[in-house]
Amino acid sequence: MTIPFDAEARRAVPPVICYPVETLPAPDMAMLDAARATLTKTDEVIVPARDAATFTVPEGHFFRISSIEGSQVGDLNLWNAADLNERFYSGKTRALHGTHITRGQQMWSSFPALRPMATLTHDSLEWYGKDAFGGSVHDVIGTRCDPYTHNLLSGGQYHHCCHSNLTRALAKHLGVSTAEAEPHIHDVLNVFMCTGFTRDTGQYFMKASPVRPGDTLEFFAEIDLLGALSACPGGDCSTVHSSDQAECHPLLVEVFAPDPETMKNRTTPPLNGYDQSHGA
Repeated sequence: MTIPFDAEARRAVPPVICYPVETLPAPDMAMLDAARATLTKTDEVIVPARDAATFTVPEGHFFRISSIEGSQVGDLNLWNAADLNERFYSGKTRALHGTHITRGQQMWSSFPALRPMATLTHDSLEWYGKDAFGGSVHDVIGTRCDPYTHNLLSGGQYHHCCHSNLTRALAKHLGVSTAEAEPHIHDVLNVFMCTGFTRDTGQYFMKASPVRPGDTLEFFAEIDLLGALSACPGGDCSTVHSSDQAECHPLLVEVFAPDPETMKNRTTPPLNGYDQSHGA
């Protein structure tokens, strides 16, 4: 390898933010905070350890994911309840907000809609920030543990990876086969998971989640949502992934309705304004 004479100068070029977000419409957090003070619980779902469950959230309602028995991370998929082709777009969410998301940031949907699906309204782990290893919580960088990568790296047929859990849960909800449901499964929000990239090799890492029973991550549904949440077989992701070795716990999903009066000035996020002509 030949190192060019200006190698250091090239490395010293300052970075430029790809997507400046100063013009991004900001959620009305004052309105959402006021609505949070009026919530009435309407539904709940227990997500079993090493498995997944679905839930629905009407537009204008809130949903909350809670640790209830022990340190546990979850993999979250979201869809437009009326059109599964509109689903959570982790890559664009990452490009707009960064590798990890928290209160005041939003989960964006796939093309061509590209609009907010859910706004994060409360995060009991917001205090964690970024640790000395570069780790933080609630990432949009990991894809989800899956049986294909497990087979590639370790062999065998492990069926309780989050990808398979989400597939089974969606198939059950829709009343279809897992083969029909699987194409709808997509990259996730890793709820409570503590992750980052190693400084030397740039590899994706996980470490013990700081989540404890009573910790919550809460969302506001910007549109009618269908959700699926997997209680990851990695437990708190401190040691192993995609196996039955880790201690695992269930997660709780609760749905809440606000006082309608608090929502009287709210409007549904519009579909993206691009005309889809692509220059043709």
